[in-house]
Amino acid sequence: MRLDKLLVELNIGTRSEVKALLKKGLIFVDGEKASKPEQKVDENTVEITYQGKKYTYKKFSYYVINKPKGVITATEDAHERTIMDLFYSICPDAPKGLSPVGRLDKDTTGLLLITNDGQLAHNMLSPKKHVDKTYYVELDGELSKEDIAALESGVHIGEGDLTAPATVKYEGGKSCYITIHEGKFHQVKRMFFAVGRQVLELKRTAFGPLVLDEDEIPEGHFITLNSESFSCK
Repeated sequence: MRLDKLLVELNIGTRSEVKALLKKGLIFVDGEKASKPEQKVDENTVEITYQGKKYTYKKFSYYVINKPKGVITATEDAHERTIMDLFYSICPDAPKGLSPVGRLDKDTTGLLLITNDGQLAHNMLSPKKHVDKTYYVELDGELSKEDIAALESGVHIGEGDLTAPATVKYEGGKSCYITIHEGKFHQVKRMFFAVGRQVLELKRTAFGPLVLDEDEIPEGHFITLNSESFSCK
């Protein structure tokens, strides 16, 4: 890879900015001062140093953020703050080109995966992979045995076929956990509406092999993962 391209990939600056840094002798490659933007380097082994900080290249990056309310799940939006606006504000050194995997509604909180690994994102979202998604739900009333049976066997949400079988963990009261492996628009809210209940609060607590630990990741915070975290890749 060209050195200037690698420096851009490492989020050190734009193409013109890194060329200026090279010209000033501020970039070191494996301990040696570098000056030529066209210099070829092995991105998998080279060590870049800039302002005393060492940078190493990773083809793919993985993060989990605990999404708060009030941000939309998108890479960019002309009118509203997106999850990527939030993420880059708290992790400015993260590589460019990251995207959220799937979506959570503006008023939904919880676990959201952010990555630039397109194949992993496809696998996590593909209906054929049956990747589970678990949500904590607060409702406007209690569930009956018949409600639970309907949710677990499949309900009509206005799209022709029944929803795929789900798993409901309910111990009375007005809250429960539901696990689905589809990703239809507003699916969880529509499923509960189908049994006469309104969702008041919705939080995703697990997505495939990823489980939200709110002690480790408070709302609005993130952690960095590696590819070994994904058994479904």
